Amino acid sequence: QVQLVESGGGAVQPGGSLRLSCVASGSINIWLMGWYRQAAGKQREPVATITSLGSTFYANSVKGRFTISRDNAKNTAMLQMNGLDPEDTAVYYCGIEPRRAPPGTFYWGQGTQVTVSS
Repeated sequence: QVQLVESGGGAVQPGGSLRLSCVASGSINIWLMGWYRQAAGKQREPVATITSLGSTFYANSVKGRFTISRDNAKNTAMLQMNGLDPEDTAVYYCGIEPRRAPPGTFYWGQGTQVTVSS
């Protein structure tokens, strides 16, 4: 049984920072860990992902402001978010893709709310 627990969301003023954390529990070998977000009335979109080899992807809208990192030994992924903008307001979800799993296997966390407003 794989569980993802996210933490670190909250409310912040424009220009502020937040750090999200995701811990995956259970016996699992993870290939990709990522953060995704879904704003009200919009589809879920990828924000940043990182493979077990350290290769990263960032959405254009967050490049230069957000940094993803992970600790493979602890099955943990972090998202440092700086320079937050009201457009970043959304529910942020941690997602993982296991190694050697059937195609399409993906696990999601429960989501954590990030609100950026003055």
